[in-house]
Amino acid sequence: MASEATTLTVPGPDGDREVRISSPSRVLWPDLGITKGDLAHYLVDVGDAFVRANGDRPISLQRFPGGIDGEQFFSKNPPKGAPDYVRSVTVTYPSARSHPQLVVDEPAVAVWAAQMNTVVFHPWASRAGDSDHPDQLRIDLDPQPGTDFSDAVPAAVELRAVLAEVGLTAWIKTSGNRGLHVFVPIRPEHEFLDVRHAVIAAARELERRMPDRVTTAWWKEERGQRIFVDFNQANRDRTMAGAYSPRALPNAAVSTPLRWEELDGADPTAFTVLTVPERLRTTGDPWEAMHAEPGSIAPLLGWWERDLENGLGELPFPPDFPKMPGEPPRVQPSRAKKS
Repeated sequence: MASEATTLTVPGPDGDREVRISSPSRVLWPDLGITKGDLAHYLVDVGDAFVRANGDRPISLQRFPGGIDGEQFFSKNPPKGAPDYVRSVTVTYPSARSHPQLVVDEPAVAVWAAQMNTVVFHPWASRAGDSDHPDQLRIDLDPQPGTDFSDAVPAAVELRAVLAEVGLTAWIKTSGNRGLHVFVPIRPEHEFLDVRHAVIAAARELERRMPDRVTTAWWKEERGQRIFVDFNQANRDRTMAGAYSPRALPNAAVSTPLRWEELDGADPTAFTVLTVPERLRTTGDPWEAMHAEPGSIAPLLGWWERDLENGLGELPFPPDFPKMPGEPPRVQPSRAKKS
C-alpha cells in the first residue's frame, strides 16, 4: 500500500526546506480532529514568530506519538535521524550532568520536530551560546483551585508595575491554560540562581501588595484561593511552554503573546492552533521587539538582599534538585508539625 507521507515546503533564512511528514492524517487533538499535518502547517504559518521567541535556545520536546490523549514523554536529547540543518548544544543540568539538547534555528526545525510527534516546545531562558546565563527573567502566574484566568490578570498588571519600578520591561503571554507568563528581557550577566533570587524578590513584593490575591507559598496546603507565583520555574532546566507553542489540551490552545492593552477581557481559549495564524497575519507579533532593550536584575537582587536582612531566606527547590544552601526543609508543613 502506498505511503500517505507528504512533503511540506518550509521557507527559512537559507531558502526553502523540504520536510517529510509521515502519517499527516494522524489525529492529535481528537475533539477537534486536528491532525499532525495541521500541526505542521500551523508551525509553517507562525514560523518566523515562533523562531524569534524560541530560537537559539536549548529546547525540550514534549512528544505524543498517539495524540494528546495517549502516551507522552519529554525528549531532551535531539531525536535520532535529524537532518543536517538541525543542531544541538550541550547544557549542564542541576545534577551537574551534561547533555546535548535540540536548538531551533529556523521554522523547518520546528516542523521536523512535529514530524517527530512534538506538540509542546519548552525553551530554556538562556541562549544556546551561553546556556549558563539567562537572558530572560520568567514569572509564572498560576491560578490555584477557586481562581481562574481573570484572577491572574490584575496580578500580572501589578507585577508589571513592580518590575517597572526597577527599570524592567515586562511582556505578557497566555500560558495556553488558565495562567499567565510574564517575561522580562535581561542582560545575560547572572547565573540561574541569581535570576531565581530576582524572581523571588519580585514575587515577594507583589505578594506584599496583593496579600489576599497572590502567594509565594510553595506548599499547596498554604496557598489558598490565590494566584501562585511559581518562582521555581526560574531554575536551571525548568521550562514552560514557549510562545506560539501549542498545548496538549482538548481545545488545541496556544501559549500566545498579547499586548498589555489586550489583557483585560482576553479569552485564553480563543487562541488556538486554528486561530493564531490569522491573528498573527492581522495584528502582528506583540513580542517582535522584546529583546531590543534588555534590562538589569541588579535592583531586584538588592531587594533580595534587603529581604534576607529582614529574615526572609531561601525558598524550597523542586524535589529532584540537590539540596541547596540555605534551603528550608523539604517537608510539607502539616507533616513537619506532626513530627
